[in-house]
Amino acid sequence: MSGNRTFTMIKPDAVKAGHIGAILSKINEAGFRIVAMKYYKLSREMAQKFYEIHKERPFYGELCDFMSSGPIVAAILEKENAVAEFRKLIGSTNPAEAAPGTIRALYATSLGENAIHGADSDENALIEGSFHFAGTEMY
Repeated sequence: MSGNRTFTMIKPDAVKAGHIGAILSKINEAGFRIVAMKYYKLSREMAQKFYEIHKERPFYGELCDFMSSGPIVAAILEKENAVAEFRKLIGSTNPAEAAPGTIRALYATSLGENAIHGADSDENALIEGSFHFAGTEMY
């Protein structure tokens, strides 16, 4: 996935609010190609494993509860310099600090419920994409 692919998840808050289509449109308009995508609900155990890196942080339990509270849309995206380009598209983790027009500025409601996840490095994009799409052939 290095360089030209990244991983994203539309989080339960944005799914529940009906923003899947609008967010996917923003992703397509920004020139990303969707290589793989699936809609499903993370179990609490899956959320705990995915966010294991934050296990010692005080927000870990709340994060796992939130991410397993409803369906998500997981996707592998492709574009040159994908990770950096996607991070620009989604905006700051805190929607109050997100640039106008970014996905989080448009659809996030709080720091905790910030609509979308984006991998922060090529290495994490590969790890995260493999977690959600293990055994999937991607074109």
